[in-house]
Amino acid sequence: MKRNDLILAGAILAVAAVILAFQFFRQGNGEQLVEISVDGEVFGTYDLTDDQTIKIGNTNRVVIEDGAARMEWADCPDQICVNHRAVSKNGESIICLPNQVVVTVVSSEESGLDAVAQ
Repeated sequence: MKRNDLILAGAILAVAAVILAFQFFRQGNGEQLVEISVDGEVFGTYDLTDDQTIKIGNTNRVVIEDGAARMEWADCPDQICVNHRAVSKNGESIICLPNQVVVTVVSSEESGLDAVAQ
């Protein structure tokens, strides 16, 4: 490879590293919330900074502590949601498919918006 090829490759890698670092380390603009939905209907929205336990009927239990949410208990046979790691970043979710429970981290700015805003 020629010298200019190496410079171009280095510049592309540097730009990619800066973009990756920005995405990884950026903080949410608003407070982080946990939105829980059951059967596609919003069950509740909870602040991720408040430690609490949320019982979802007789099927699931979500625990929010230390700025993260995790599924503590579920009566489903596969227990995939219970074994899932805790979620704390915007867009992350835990899904209990048999009970149709979805736990999603959203920012407070996004929680009130529709898919189309004018």
